[in-house]
Amino acid sequence: MRTEGTVTRLDRVFARLDREPHRPAHIDVPRMSRHRFVLFSAILAFYLAIVWAVVTTSWLVRLDWQVMFFRPYQQWPQIHAFLDYYVVLGQRGPTAVMIASWLGWRCWRQHTLRPLLVLATSLLLLNVTVGAAKYGMGRLGPHYATIIGSNEMWRGGDIFPSGHTANAVMTYGVLAYLASTPRARRWLSALSAVTALGVGLTTVYLGTHWLSDVLLGWAAGLLNLLALPWFEPLIARTENWLFDLRDRWRARYGRAVPVSAPGLPAGAPGMLKPRSPAPEEAPAGRETVGAGRSARPPAFHHAPAPHTTRAERAPVTPAGSRRPPHSDRVPHSTTTAGRP
Repeated sequence: MRTEGTVTRLDRVFARLDREPHRPAHIDVPRMSRHRFVLFSAILAFYLAIVWAVVTTSWLVRLDWQVMFFRPYQQWPQIHAFLDYYVVLGQRGPTAVMIASWLGWRCWRQHTLRPLLVLATSLLLLNVTVGAAKYGMGRLGPHYATIIGSNEMWRGGDIFPSGHTANAVMTYGVLAYLASTPRARRWLSALSAVTALGVGLTTVYLGTHWLSDVLLGWAAGLLNLLALPWFEPLIARTENWLFDLRDRWRARYGRAVPVSAPGLPAGAPGMLKPRSPAPEEAPAGRETVGAGRSARPPAFHHAPAPHTTRAERAPVTPAGSRRPPHSDRVPHSTTTAGRP
């Protein structure tokens, strides 16, 4: 039997849900430090160098064609089935759902919307930058190449940079970006780097990307990940706006407060006026009440009932009932002479 002082797991869950959102004190917000800015500038230079090498049809384009003619999927066909599934780790839809589920649980535990807002910002930034580069340069992939040795630029493709590689760097890098301890950040950074490198090389193995596509996608993902601290003020304002919107919604559509009757204290049960009995429901032996008057005074008036003398009351039958006697009925306690 449950006592009042016993707290069950369900009670703890609801108590946690009722807590007001707050940001834990041990979680720091990354800033654009000098070291991060230098790293961002170096990777940006690497990004521009890759683009220039492809546009000018340099040695990097010749390396792309050599890897394509090598056909890795024919050299190691035994791992083809595994890599078909492994490359899904770079697709935007499945990875976004997986990472959003984990970060949503963290939002519930930490009572903050920042993890999901950081993920949404990173995905939006990635779609804008990588998508613009893909359709702006319009490079065709290895399966659709037309001229051997050309860079296949501005031919209506959408392969440069590699979206799988950039998405793997950005999505798994967000986990390291949101890590609460330096040790967890180092481990998650290494894990995201290995996963992104594996996804990029898998696309080269399958023949869906050039090697230069993977290099540019890797650089694009790192640039977007390193640029996230610049968006932290916007993320903080968005979080405060959402919480303010939540509070206004609760104030407008929250649970209605019960209104007490006039003259009664709040929370006191109101008194209802008793229903007057119909004329045909009036008990026998009492005179009917005139129109406009009730048979009994309302209960909340507490008016004393009129006192009647014993002579005015209905006679009591031997059975103890005050009902009027009937000539055609015989009490159960007596027997008639004609009854055996």
